[in-house]
Amino acid sequence: MARDKASTNDVARRTRDVQRSSNDDASANTPNPVWFKPVMFGFMIVGLLWIIVFYVSQGLFPIPDLGSWNILIGFGIAFIGFIMTTRWR
Repeated sequence: MARDKASTNDVARRTRDVQRSSNDDASANTPNPVWFKPVMFGFMIVGLLWIIVFYVSQGLFPIPDLGSWNILIGFGIAFIGFIMTTRWR
């Protein structure tokens, strides 16, 4: 009985899919660089300190001309740290 051409194409496609997934898994399991964790926590702490300084100084610090936008800047800096936690291994 002759082999169907579609079945050989399916086998080739499955082989490529397995090779792709094995390469993706290998790169996903690599550990983070040494600097990753301190930078991640640093962003979160700096963002929190930015907001605390704004409230404690009653808007005089860190940048008085920005007013309430200082809160958004503080949350933005902390949010960068939280985004980095999704890539932490």
